[in-house]
Amino acid sequence: MQVETPTILKKIVARKHEEITERKARTSYSNLEVAAAVANAHNAPRGFAQALKNKIAAGNAAVIAEIKQASPSKGILRDPFVPADIAKSYAKAGAACLSVLTDSDFFKGHEDFLVEARDACELPVIRKDFMVDEYQVLEARAIGADCILLIAACLSGEKLQTLDEMARDLGMDVLVEVHNRAEMELALQYTQTELLGINNRDLHTFELSLDHTFELMGMVPEERLIVTESGIHTREDVALMRHKNIHAFLVGEAFMRAADPGAKLAEIF
Repeated sequence: MQVETPTILKKIVARKHEEITERKARTSYSNLEVAAAVANAHNAPRGFAQALKNKIAAGNAAVIAEIKQASPSKGILRDPFVPADIAKSYAKAGAACLSVLTDSDFFKGHEDFLVEARDACELPVIRKDFMVDEYQVLEARAIGADCILLIAACLSGEKLQTLDEMARDLGMDVLVEVHNRAEMELALQYTQTELLGINNRDLHTFELSLDHTFELMGMVPEERLIVTESGIHTREDVALMRHKNIHAFLVGEAFMRAADPGAKLAEIF
């Protein structure tokens, strides 16, 4: 089963396959396996899903605070961009977890940004990238990621299952992102992860609506945790979500455009 992939994702994924081929020429799969094993021995996963659940159990919003320099649609979001300082700011403001963009071509990200952010605080970190190959899952654990993002719109059910199982075997958590009912069905059928992210942006039209979360939340069984993504900009947005029993949030742009990202987090949440 394969859902329809939006045009922008097709472009990104095509480039991602080229990038993986280039990386494999520099670092072999077997060497990456060793690096991931070393990371597990000396830099064990911090428990991404558990950090979210702990915040919610304490009665708080569980915020995955994003660190990203740019986006394809908005260009540069932050300059100067110092991942370690941003991570410290988020941690001080009460974030549950961090999300770090590592895609270079479209988001000006880098693996080093994840390493720098994770080293700067105690929070678990998700590698936010376009994961399409087992090589990237190993790479994520090798650089210290505690969780990976899988985007249902650009993966078959079988590949979703393979990458989800591999990540969890390595001790990482997995956040599966969906945009519509077909993708949600795919995620529920092929993955066992606790974390389901509902993106409020329609990747075909780029329209943003918090109703996406409300329309899809009824499909999610109790044992899975919904993370609402995109479009959270105000205290009113947060209050609306929490009134609907949605307590986990992934927020990036609203923070990245603020002079002090942590202060903005505290203001909204």
